[in-house]
Amino acid sequence: GVVVEPAPGRQSVVYRIPGTTPGAPALALVPHLDVVPANVSGWSCDPFAADIREGYVWGRGALDMLNITAAMAVVFKQYLDGDVPPLPGDLVLAAVADEEAGGRLGAEHLVEHEWPLVACDFLLTEVAAPTFHRTPDPSLPVTVGEKGPGWRQVHAVGTPSHASQPFGSDNALLALADATVRLGTTPTPVAIDDGWSSFVDALGLPGDLADALKDPDRVDDAIEELALTEPALARWAHACTHMTVAPTVMRAGTKANTIADTATLSVDIRVLPGQSQDDVDAHIRKAMGEFLADRVEIEPIVVGPATRSDAAGSLWEAIADAAEQHIGTRTLVPMMIPVATDARFFRQRGVTAYGVGWFDDDTNLADIIGMFHGNDERVSVTSVNRTVTFLESVLRNFGIRTAG
Repeated sequence: GVVVEPAPGRQSVVYRIPGTTPGAPALALVPHLDVVPANVSGWSCDPFAADIREGYVWGRGALDMLNITAAMAVVFKQYLDGDVPPLPGDLVLAAVADEEAGGRLGAEHLVEHEWPLVACDFLLTEVAAPTFHRTPDPSLPVTVGEKGPGWRQVHAVGTPSHASQPFGSDNALLALADATVRLGTTPTPVAIDDGWSSFVDALGLPGDLADALKDPDRVDDAIEELALTEPALARWAHACTHMTVAPTVMRAGTKANTIADTATLSVDIRVLPGQSQDDVDAHIRKAMGEFLADRVEIEPIVVGPATRSDAAGSLWEAIADAAEQHIGTRTLVPMMIPVATDARFFRQRGVTAYGVGWFDDDTNLADIIGMFHGNDERVSVTSVNRTVTFLESVLRNFGIRTAG
């Protein structure tokens, strides 16, 4: 394999196994290696011990996405060791760094500066979701697209002075606090497409509620209703139908007895297909009002469009084949996710990218949503083993379908 390290501590590892047929489509497996931090005080175990108890692997990254990373490594090694016949096209494993920090020093670097290493036509990565059993016929969600990042930093500048005399002071923190509240509470633009509508249909919700979730004029009330019984699904529904704006980190001042002369706010913003960065800026100006918009400076941090792959083609059919073999259904639900993944860099190169896995029957979407970046993150050993089995089948089926 080749180790790529564009910055100290940001190592990605890439392997490539040549295919047997020149011109056959290449498939890449692209898991990430990094995880987000964990506050130990909120956990019932050491978040970095990877303890196995009660049939689960406990630890930060168990669901995001080291379960898939481990499964992909196991499956790829079978091809690397020659335990299974090679695919017609090249098979790539790119285990990347930096995904949780935006991907600039991981997948984005590989796509922009090391493309021959990772060049592919199809790609598998995150996010995997459990099988839906909410309708008479089961269905398997497959991630086909994701919202685009519109992260911003908001900067305010004031005048330092002694905090014992705050009257008439120019306090940057107060300006930023006002901006924070406005950004966090102003309703955001709605965008609903056919993909969301088909996803709602697979949820098996009552007819009136399902119809309202697909109606731009009624979706907000529908989400409020859904939150009464399924709060995690309501959060997902809101994120999949709205531009989202979440103030996350504020830094201000230098000392407790000094009026803050600088203050900075980090804002996580995500856009849906059809929403642009201009729409983000327009919403920020609307939310903050003319005075605050002139009082602060807005800086783009990580930006990009929403991306989506077609739910069709040889890899899609290979996934359907595997679903039929193991779950008893060929019904796949194209899923748009509210988070950003490394798939977006490859989609912008024309690569068809999906996220898929196979969980145990007791895991549901609410479990996944609640534990991503949360306390006591865990995944069942059964789910990890099932995902290995499922990916083995997907790759084998893909080889059959691309054999020409």
